[in-house]
Amino acid sequence: MTILYGIKNCDTIKKARKWLDQHNITYQFHDYRVDGLDHEWLSSVAKKLDWQQLLNTRGTTYRQLSDEQKADMTEQKAIQLMCDYPAMIKRPLLIHQQTYHLGFKADQYQALFA
Repeated sequence: MTILYGIKNCDTIKKARKWLDQHNITYQFHDYRVDGLDHEWLSSVAKKLDWQQLLNTRGTTYRQLSDEQKADMTEQKAIQLMCDYPAMIKRPLLIHQQTYHLGFKADQYQALFA
């Protein structure tokens, strides 16, 4: 089963979903805000993908954190922040055939589903 994780109003999620739909790829969409986010699940994802890749430091939510919140970032601290603020998770996260992929680029998806 292919699962796409993210936030439905994110432009990159919209592009990824459109690509999957256009290529008739069956997938399940999991919206962090609507469907929830589990700390244990996010920790397991952080083991598969480096937590530093998973943490979106370029987004508005991260930039709005206080300097104290950003200081001395550890994996545990980052996972808790991502659970508290799901918009801080890089998107989309695609799990396909037990492999994990961050971000969306049409050519990468094309290679993945070829």
